[in-house]
Amino acid sequence: MGQIIKQRMTVRMKGDFVVFIIGMRINRPWKLHKWMPVFMAMPRMLKELSKRPESGFLGAETSIGVIVQYWKSFEHLEAYAKDTSGLHYPAWKAFNTRVRSSGDVGIWHETYLIKEGNYECIYHNMPPYGLGKVGELLPASGKLEFAGGRVANTFE
Repeated sequence: MGQIIKQRMTVRMKGDFVVFIIGMRINRPWKLHKWMPVFMAMPRMLKELSKRPESGFLGAETSIGVIVQYWKSFEHLEAYAKDTSGLHYPAWKAFNTRVRSSGDVGIWHETYLIKEGNYECIYHNMPPYGLGKVGELLPASGKLEFAGGRVANTFE
């Protein structure tokens, strides 16, 4: 866990970026052999991505069942998803083979393409977290004290 920053902070991201949220839902917990491989696959993929800066992967926040990922672009995200030499593609194929439409475990994802300046965030008494780990942390003071100023992209 990182050092707690004992003040209100916000983040400046230069350029557009992508937020990718992915999760799983265990519908039949007793079918461990169906959902455990899905659960175990993502940490390996995140480790792989963190070692490949050229992939466009910026970072992630994980919790049980949901992962928020940050990417440089949709093209980078899609390239990783389709890369047959990476860990995602075989995991995706295995899921479709093992689970199919059984209903034992569900997966979902949402992708958001964020234009520069079209976001807002605040962190208070937090270590670098989320965008705060991948962008430039700044004190949320002056024009950045309130959400309206942060959304207006007044980072000068």
